[in-house]
Amino acid sequence: MTTSPTPTQAARRGRPGYDRQTLVDLCVKVFNRHGYEATSMGMLATELGISKSAIYHHVKTKEEILKSALDEALDGLEDVMDEAENTEGSARTKIEALITGAVQVLINRQPSVTLLLRLRGNSDVEKEALRRRRQLTTRLAVLIADGQTEGSVRETTSAKVLARLLFGTINSLVDWYDSEKSAGAQQTGEVLVDLIFQGIHNP
Repeated sequence: MTTSPTPTQAARRGRPGYDRQTLVDLCVKVFNRHGYEATSMGMLATELGISKSAIYHHVKTKEEILKSALDEALDGLEDVMDEAENTEGSARTKIEALITGAVQVLINRQPSVTLLLRLRGNSDVEKEALRRRRQLTTRLAVLIADGQTEGSVRETTSAKVLARLLFGTINSLVDWYDSEKSAGAQQTGEVLVDLIFQGIHNP
């Protein structure tokens, strides 16, 4: 009777111990812990308990892992933006849909979004990701400007500044959100919508 090799045995023989998505997910956690620039393929292999050849079975370069993670984060946020823009109703309704959707993406894809928010723009892959991120802010600013026109958003601050502040508030979740200690994505999104539109004053 034969038995399947353990991940350690597979690694020693140069065989992949993980499927590609699992490997990327684990590598992203290592990037977030040590910093992308400071993490080598050798460090990834050591942290994952597999050989470098096992990593190269799935990806050609460290940058390919980075791109996969950034695409995961940005594709999710862009999908949410598309849905918000196409939501029936007022500009405020669209902004609320964007907030709750973005919170959902951030919580469900927290490691990859965290990596996105820590980019420095040191490579073409990073520069492209930052361009896409800026475009999301621009699109949100359009929704906010529409909200200002309809009277649901204050006009004392520019739409661009408000868009940056709003995304900044959402993005801060990566620093403190803990799925075991915090409310779920739906409730967190609803609280954030209420906080953004109503403030923290006691009505």
